[in-house]
Amino acid sequence: MDGDDYEALPDELELWCVYCGHHDDHSEFMTQQQLDRAMRAAGDIGVQILGQALDEAFGRSAMRSSRSSRSGFGIGIEITYRSEPFYPEPLPGIDEESLIRIRSCGSCSLRYAVFGEHRFCPVCGQLPAMVVALDALAAETARLDGLAQLSADVAAGLRERGVFTRIWVDTLENLVGVVESLGSAVFRGAVADAGVRLNGKGNVFQRLDHTAQLFVDAGFADLRSVVDNARWRRLIKFWAARHVFTHNDGLVDARYLTKVPTSTMRIGQRLTISEQDCRQAIADTEVLCRAIADLTRP
Repeated sequence: MDGDDYEALPDELELWCVYCGHHDDHSEFMTQQQLDRAMRAAGDIGVQILGQALDEAFGRSAMRSSRSSRSGFGIGIEITYRSEPFYPEPLPGIDEESLIRIRSCGSCSLRYAVFGEHRFCPVCGQLPAMVVALDALAAETARLDGLAQLSADVAAGLRERGVFTRIWVDTLENLVGVVESLGSAVFRGAVADAGVRLNGKGNVFQRLDHTAQLFVDAGFADLRSVVDNARWRRLIKFWAARHVFTHNDGLVDARYLTKVPTSTMRIGQRLTISEQDCRQAIADTEVLCRAIADLTRP
């Protein structure tokens, strides 16, 4: 977390792990290296405090550095103390990977950095569903951008092994998951009897028309009207392609042709997909996500 933002937090506030959502006292989030450094500092301070106490007890001059006494048993006891300066060694350094992705929470404005995908703000806890959705879409775009930066030789080798195709197929699968999570969160947050309405409907948020109708039946606008017709048709096609790849190894079936009646493919042929298809699907999915989030806003 940003140092100034952290110092401004109340001591009794519990913090959240941005990755798993565990929340606990501040001290529970100290790394081992930070703990080692703190323990060394505490040990050095302890030695200095003890030295100061002994100096005060025995005095600092050589004339007072030795005291003797005789016990009731007639045994002489002599205590000798010599004051020596304490030179602490340098504290252990912190050798941890630098964070480069800095975030600012839209709810509490806390500035924090993360190593990867996360679902929680260190202070607020669970991030809004729309924030999670946009993060996921940005990750899909970044993955495609990363592939585009590969050298020609490496890219050719991966392409010939089908790696690019598998990544593009995974992109479609992930986009459906993004919409499913967002749609479910928005619907459950806005509809009091969401559990009753969803009972027996299975993975309804994986099906675009059914999702749209679900919101209509609950009194909200029709996504099929909010999203322009050309974009909605493309989304239907992308969703149908994802279903075929997931459940039929990409081979066209009757269900696909029903969903995409303008297709020139035949039953049994295998669909092909491209990077441009994926980029278009990401752009269309972002529009759809924003439309879903806007449905329940006043």
